[in-house]
Amino acid sequence: MTDDNVGDLLVLSKKDNDYFEAFVLSIDEDIDSFFAALNISSTETNGIIPKQQEQTTNDKLLECFFNYIESVTVEFPPTIDLATNARNCYINSFNITQNYIKSNPDKEILKWLESEFNLFKTIENDRYSELIKNPFPSVEVLVKSANTILNRRKSRAGKSLEHHLEEIFKISELTFQTQVTTENNKKPDFLFPNIESYNNLTFDEKKLMLLASKTTCKDRWRQILNESDRIKTKHLFTLQQSISKNQLEEMKQYNVQLVVPKTYLSSFPQEYRADILVLEQFVKKVNLTQT
Repeated sequence: MTDDNVGDLLVLSKKDNDYFEAFVLSIDEDIDSFFAALNISSTETNGIIPKQQEQTTNDKLLECFFNYIESVTVEFPPTIDLATNARNCYINSFNITQNYIKSNPDKEILKWLESEFNLFKTIENDRYSELIKNPFPSVEVLVKSANTILNRRKSRAGKSLEHHLEEIFKISELTFQTQVTTENNKKPDFLFPNIESYNNLTFDEKKLMLLASKTTCKDRWRQILNESDRIKTKHLFTLQQSISKNQLEEMKQYNVQLVVPKTYLSSFPQEYRADILVLEQFVKKVNLTQT
């Protein structure tokens, strides 16, 4: 257990009462593949994975999920539709107001991610129920089907966070654009306030902000360093729970400031927490540049 292992994923697998196997995943892609293979969310770490995933949401939310699934005419809806409908089901089922979302963005984004993940699992069970009832005719068909499922899971997880952050920013009445092109054809996830201001060299650089979103960033954080020449400090929202002191120090040297859900802040080293923003603080920071 060294400082370089902070942010790794430790998996303990029980083989029998007296024997366990342990695996340490250090690379972002390996961690993502593990989540996809077991169909679990990155928000479900630090706990026991049951043998059978059970739906724990209440009846009203489940009813909304099933109504949505019945209305979908394609095999799988686009990720934006999945995120939007999961979020709407949650908001309507629990009577969440926009004012509450404004006041509790850190809590709500995790609830939205959880709801979308549960909706996605429900759709998978619905769409693949017939497929898994019968033996596969060949190994090739089995592998092809498995790869299709895994790739879809990874694609959804990668876009999910971005979709929900966008809704938080809209409800918070921030001015922003997504996936606009800066230097070297780079496309930051979120640019505040817009590309017109960014390209206007007379616009105050202190009022320009950039946010990247990555579910895990143990290695990927360096990808955002050249996404904008005019913005010195790059912000990065992540669901990663804790990062090593060495990497946090390196991020600080390269002017990368982390943004994490409030409940995740305590997983980071005490001496670095003051340099990390929670989502509510980030929204307020952006708002100050736009008033």
